Amino acid sequence: MKNNNLLNGGALVYIVLGLLAGALITSVFIYPNRSGYGGPGYMMNSWNKTSSNSNIDRHFIEQMIPHHEDAITMANSALKKSKKPEIKTLAQNILKSQGEEIAQMTQWYGEWFGGEVPSGASQMGTHGMMGSGRSMHMGLLGNETDILSLDSAPDFDKEFIRQMIPHHQMAVMMATMLENSTDKSEMKQLANNIITAQNKEIADMRSWYSAWYK
Repeated sequence: MKNNNLLNGGALVYIVLGLLAGALITSVFIYPNRSGYGGPGYMMNSWNKTSSNSNIDRHFIEQMIPHHEDAITMANSALKKSKKPEIKTLAQNILKSQGEEIAQMTQWYGEWFGGEVPSGASQMGTHGMMGSGRSMHMGLLGNETDILSLDSAPDFDKEFIRQMIPHHQMAVMMATMLENSTDKSEMKQLANNIITAQNKEIADMRSWYSAWYK
């Protein structure tokens, strides 16, 4: 991978995200069942303009919890395998912030929707080695976040950044959709927190990648 493919992501990433979102919306209306539960089409279909705000909040929580769990799995690996103090600090921040957000979303889900987050949500978009619990779901950008390839990478820190940047970008996109759709002040604040924190972490990772892998 060339550095500019990963790092020159500013304007280009958001242009691509915009085009991709439009394409996904179109494909959802034409092929509503094509993507399956938890895939990009499911997310867009769940949040189309006919959905109630309550459903938007419900679907966001059901999808963001497993997405956060993926990041936590990667962060735990980073604490064990990373050789970079910056990556270890990032991993600790992810464990703290996203662990707290999972707990908060789980509490809200029970209060607002009268039950536990469905167990099927934890398998959202997974494929491959589901039985082992080691393969993680396909991101909206089409990049598979895979703990197996991360743990076996010859350069763990390089692979961690390569996987975590698009993983964060998906979270930011989902949170932006939520912020523009929800009526709940708690969810708007959560969305803002995710956007702010993860955009900063994306910028940090790009800076490190540029410095370490010239």
